[in-house]
Amino acid sequence: MKAAQLDRYSKDFTLNVREVPVPAINDDEVLVKVKEAAVNPLEKLIGTGSVKLIQDYDLPATMGNEFSGVVDQVGSNVYDFQVGDSIYARMPLNKIGAFAEYVAIKADEISLLPTNLDFKTGAATALTALTAYQGLLEDLQVEAGKTLFIAGGSGSFGQLAIPLAKSMGLKVIVSGSSQFADQAQAMGVDQYLPYQTENYWEKLQNIDYVIDTLGPAEFDHELAVLKPGGRLLSLKTGPNKKFAVDHNFSFAKRMLFTLAGAKYDKKAQKKGVSYHFIFVRSSGDQLRQISRIIEEKNIVPSVDPNTFTIEEVNQALDLVFNGHPNGKVLISF
Repeated sequence: MKAAQLDRYSKDFTLNVREVPVPAINDDEVLVKVKEAAVNPLEKLIGTGSVKLIQDYDLPATMGNEFSGVVDQVGSNVYDFQVGDSIYARMPLNKIGAFAEYVAIKADEISLLPTNLDFKTGAATALTALTAYQGLLEDLQVEAGKTLFIAGGSGSFGQLAIPLAKSMGLKVIVSGSSQFADQAQAMGVDQYLPYQTENYWEKLQNIDYVIDTLGPAEFDHELAVLKPGGRLLSLKTGPNKKFAVDHNFSFAKRMLFTLAGAKYDKKAQKKGVSYHFIFVRSSGDQLRQISRIIEEKNIVPSVDPNTFTIEEVNQALDLVFNGHPNGKVLISF
């Protein structure tokens, strides 16, 4: 089968497409024929080696973190899925590999495709939806009736985080591109702040929860809008001591992450709030819960109109890293 592989970590990495064996499955796994694989900014973090301390890979490594496809084989201990089922999933962190014609994955890490999504929109959903779901329920531990602010919520994350947050009973405020305003309003956003014309840190105060999609440059502004006791969750700023403890890292890694996140923790402590960082994991059970919300609310993420084959994987990466995609970028098989 064809697979797009990373041979070495590099600031300017490219992937090499080559023939590799179709993976054999264990008793608790399924073999999936991939239909669509989504390209995410996470690929850049992996390819450059930026997340080696969180997860290092044996190279060459087949890249790709989320996909949709059709079950081709089932292991002897798999009873919830059968050959021909349409599924979607986020690959487990320690065993990525969605940029390939086939993937082997544990049955408890996949879910049937929501009935309102096709293979394209399904592939664009799993990682982002799990990030929002885990971030809201596990890291922020949100409570209905409280207020969530998403800084930079006009991208693919916001398209899934907004309706999920609303389904949990939150008041949702978003900053982002003015082009997304109408779509955000249709999703039920309570307040939308176009970054071109409004500085959210001048408009907001006493926010319960903030989700950061923008990175370290916005950290101080995001802290400024939180109430004492509030929580800030970042997808980009970087891990800290709490992240290392929650993931049961070794003592050495805990020390490294404690040092790396010290300035953020110190600022958060001074403000009287808590800082969290997320690196989303796979979960078939959570995907099934998400699927019910997606079907009930008819949530359909945007997909970029450009189409790429596996041979064009580096062009797809370039569009995600350096261009302005209009929705999730997909590799079609």
